[in-house]
Amino acid sequence: MQPGLLLVDIQNDYFVGGNMALVGMQQAAEQAAELLQDFRNRQSPVFHIRHVSKRPGATFFLEGTRGAEIHSLVAPQPGEIVIEKNFPNSFRDTSLFDCLKDAQVQEVVICGAMSHMCVDATTRAAFDFGFNCTVIDDACATLDLSHKGIFVKASDVHAAFMAALAAVYANVISATEFFSRLK
Repeated sequence: MQPGLLLVDIQNDYFVGGNMALVGMQQAAEQAAELLQDFRNRQSPVFHIRHVSKRPGATFFLEGTRGAEIHSLVAPQPGEIVIEKNFPNSFRDTSLFDCLKDAQVQEVVICGAMSHMCVDATTRAAFDFGFNCTVIDDACATLDLSHKGIFVKASDVHAAFMAALAAVYANVISATEFFSRLK
């Protein structure tokens, strides 16, 4: 089964000093960089997903800013596909589906940010399109949230969304588990 790596929104604004710093983004990106190197070494398809905000009032991922650029840890190399998106679902109004089909990808390995938003939306869409999905949980990051006065720590947000994806949509594993699966 041909796997393809989806690196979702690993962009400067999500790192410390960015306009929307996430909890654990540096560590998640370091894991993503290891996955990226593995896919490059195996000459398997790699797809960089880059969000550009078009929403009125957006405060991060603004077009033309350093914050919207893909982080240097996972910077695309010549020949690697970069998909620009404007919605949480990486398939919506993009060429991602066609690029995956052209590369004969049957399994998508997904990592990036945010666990509760774009990783979730992209994984569910990929599943609905018939792809086998693997989410690398320690290569994803999110942030603290609140709803109706209830504070939810980023670690709890992440765990809840990984558990939900693991129920039906994806094989949710660590990078270590992924690499041991390849041996």
